Amino acid sequence: MINPVDPSLVPQRTLYDGTKIPAIGMGTFGSDKYTSDEISSAVAGAIRGGYRLFDCASVYQNEEQIGLVFKDAFDKGIVKREELTITTKVWNDMHAKRDVLLSLAKSLRDLQLDYIDIFFVHWPFRNYHAPGVDKDARDPNSRPFNVDEFMETWRACERIVDMGLAKHIGMSNMTIPKLEAVLPLCRIQPAAIEMELHPSFQQPELFDYCMERNIMPIGYSPIGSPSRPERDRTSDDVVDIEMPEIVEIAKAHNVHPALICLKWAVQRGQIPIPFSVKEKNYMSNLRCITEDPLTDEEMEMIRKADKNCRLIKGHVFLWEGAKDWRDLWDLDGTITK
Repeated sequence: MINPVDPSLVPQRTLYDGTKIPAIGMGTFGSDKYTSDEISSAVAGAIRGGYRLFDCASVYQNEEQIGLVFKDAFDKGIVKREELTITTKVWNDMHAKRDVLLSLAKSLRDLQLDYIDIFFVHWPFRNYHAPGVDKDARDPNSRPFNVDEFMETWRACERIVDMGLAKHIGMSNMTIPKLEAVLPLCRIQPAAIEMELHPSFQQPELFDYCMERNIMPIGYSPIGSPSRPERDRTSDDVVDIEMPEIVEIAKAHNVHPALICLKWAVQRGQIPIPFSVKEKNYMSNLRCITEDPLTDEEMEMIRKADKNCRLIKGHVFLWEGAKDWRDLWDLDGTITK
């Protein structure tokens, strides 16, 4: 084990109710390239190394193996349950009222937990795709976002909080038009929203919208997701770790460009959830945010470098009649209610 990082050195974020959680976590989506054993082994190493936030999901198909790691860590006294922030998500085929609770129950059983810290709605619609499909796959039952259907799912999530099975609930892959439609209807507000965030795709409007409402942005693909599935790749994608600004700053700090992406994310105010199965990488990811911060000038240089390049486009969720993936993200500023 590379020298661990003292968890007390990791910056904290404060949720709307005062709960504090780490400012960086480890993702567990293997991008269809890594086995459950490889990912769970990385989680075990990350716990020993000082990570205290883990982002899980039922659709990642590895929660059972990760649950064994959590139990072992608790049993051996490596960490206490209350010291970890563990999230999971309901997948698109389990949005119906009763199915949301069933989804959570399975995740709790697989992860060997009594409660989840944040339970997310993974995508804001019920359009399904099986794991590992290519970008041309389509669910014939797919349809646009629907406020009533989403709120049925959210009401079930609120009930889960009432039952003490989740400390907080959250949303993911939302847009401002969608949030404008549903936030006034929420009895319990989302504590966090997971969204794609990296230097070439900073989503400043959505980021500011969430921060102004005490909704914590959790950024996936924080270094540009170099291992993302082929279905999410297009010829005009920007490679964050090759952006001239990122490379220049990395040389100034004598670190890999990926670490500049993470320093930027934490200093900006979001919670990045990078993924790696390699100990050297995931430990560097954690350690980098505890030392040698970026200057104000470097932060401004990265802000200006935004390319508005979404990498996780979501082609597989399109419905009949949709023009292309841009319809998923309400780029005309409207939604079908």
